[in-house]
Amino acid sequence: QVQVVESGGGLVQAGGSLRLSCAASARTFRNYAVTWFRQASGQEREFLAAIRWNGGATAYADSVKGRFTISRDSAKNTVYLQMNNLKPSDTAVYYCGAKTGVILSELGPRMLDRLDAWGQGTLVTVSS
Repeated sequence: QVQVVESGGGLVQAGGSLRLSCAASARTFRNYAVTWFRQASGQEREFLAAIRWNGGATAYADSVKGRFTISRDSAKNTVYLQMNNLKPSDTAVYYCGAKTGVILSELGPRMLDRLDAWGQGTLVTVSS
């Protein structure tokens, strides 16, 4: 099954941007849906966005719609999360996860409970 590695986190000022990367290894993302989620200290996991590799359908949490964009690069077998207008409340560890067999109606927070793979996470810190 696929393995994933996140990268791209760091320290950014409020209003700034970051692009996170989720690279697949062991196999490609074909037939997977890939999701980004985050977990702030002392809080529950929060779904952010997801994309179906086949066809490119996407889903977003209302809290990030319009600020975050999920995309994929087939040649690099990588999924990105472009984050703009970052706020201090966006500070968290960001994870990507992957799941096979996700139908369109399941492309969203429900994926987090049934992931096939997820990474170690990358820390994003937004200063005020």
